[in-house]
Amino acid sequence: MLTILGFAMIATFLVLIMLKKMSPIAALVLIPALFCVFVGKGAHLGDYVIDGVTGLAPTAAMLMFAIVYFGVMIDVGLFDPVVRGILRFCKADPLRIVVGTALLAAIVSLDGDGSTTFMITVSAMYPLYKRLKMSMVVMTGVAAMANGVMNTLPWGGPTARAATALKLDASDIFVPMIPALAVGLLFVLVLAYVLGRRERKRLGVLTLDEALVEAPATETVLVGAGSGRTPAPAAGAGAGLPEAPGEEGFQGLDPERATLRPKLYWFNVLLTVALLTAMIMEWLPIPVLFLLGAALALTVNFPHMPDQKARIAAHAENVLNVSGMVFAAAVFTGVLQGTGMVDHMAEWLVRNIPDGMGPHMALVTGVLSIPLTYFMSNDGFYFGILPVLAEAGQAHGVPAVEIARASIAGQPLHMSSPLVPAVYVLVGMAKVEFGDHTRFVVKWAALTSLVVLGAAAVFGIL
Repeated sequence: MLTILGFAMIATFLVLIMLKKMSPIAALVLIPALFCVFVGKGAHLGDYVIDGVTGLAPTAAMLMFAIVYFGVMIDVGLFDPVVRGILRFCKADPLRIVVGTALLAAIVSLDGDGSTTFMITVSAMYPLYKRLKMSMVVMTGVAAMANGVMNTLPWGGPTARAATALKLDASDIFVPMIPALAVGLLFVLVLAYVLGRRERKRLGVLTLDEALVEAPATETVLVGAGSGRTPAPAAGAGAGLPEAPGEEGFQGLDPERATLRPKLYWFNVLLTVALLTAMIMEWLPIPVLFLLGAALALTVNFPHMPDQKARIAAHAENVLNVSGMVFAAAVFTGVLQGTGMVDHMAEWLVRNIPDGMGPHMALVTGVLSIPLTYFMSNDGFYFGILPVLAEAGQAHGVPAVEIARASIAGQPLHMSSPLVPAVYVLVGMAKVEFGDHTRFVVKWAALTSLVVLGAAAVFGIL
């Protein structure tokens, strides 16, 4: 019964948000609360929610201060050179813009943090998509898939969890998978090319002059993670961009905004490098690092209290939206785990694997990782289900390391899961309905995961 109710709860949630019958926050809270009562454990709902909130509180804290930190870095101009480089490549061609989105998301994903990737990618690309009237779900979908492939880096989380759960070396899991992951990333770029061609066919290729005519100089554009809006510069004000005819003024970040701190550029570069290094080396917990980093960035770049308050206020909307979504997701995960629905769903899946599939448990694990890492947290999958799958595989002579490698194949889809806090940063900054993003991305992300798994099988990695 718990198995049926678990699948029913997940299905109900997805249907309601995709049909836009409920907001994600309301659905994340009310649907599990209702099913908790159906299970007959309504009296324990408070305990489940508190457990869920306690587990996700560090994540919420990390996201809150990461948004403030990277929002400030965007405000002061740290990423302006990246934006200018992307603009030079993309110009006003929808095809180049979509491919540029995938490339930028993949490069920034090297830091291992999805929220950071999405903040930088959307900040750079949103103005281009908006001015050319391109599909925002194409941007969010491509960024999520590129980040999902790169999320398999040892410091990204899933690989480390798989290594910990099965007592393996992370390098033994990740390094052999590099060719398959490279194929997956190449597939995302090819998919970006196809989607870009579709957008180009729908919109045509504009010159930058035409784009500026369609978007008046007084139009406001997103300049960062909740950092407010500043007027786009008028034509001819595009300092720092290439001097191609008509290119002046077509930019996502105002090069003359009052928050720029050019004299502190290298300080901010060193601070960000130090922060990311400390995060990778695990010198301190990530929430503590971002808390310290945000405080230091605000103090040095904006020494006057009114300026600091203005920057915090500018980012408050995104902080509230994202942290609120995280705590709402805590209700969902708390009920799934507290009632035992996750355990029963996992046992049901493992029990129903045909005996003839035993020698192919690595591929079975890879296929299962696609839906399972979408419907549950990475912690739940890697620490709860993966050991069971590995034990079943070893009974048929399949090494645990192959099971571990296959288990990371589902990450391209996982990054769009409603249980991943970073996806709310992505859709929130892009002003995209979560249901629209889900409808668009699920089929393509699942296909990307299958491509990674298929490449691993072809290369003999599994």
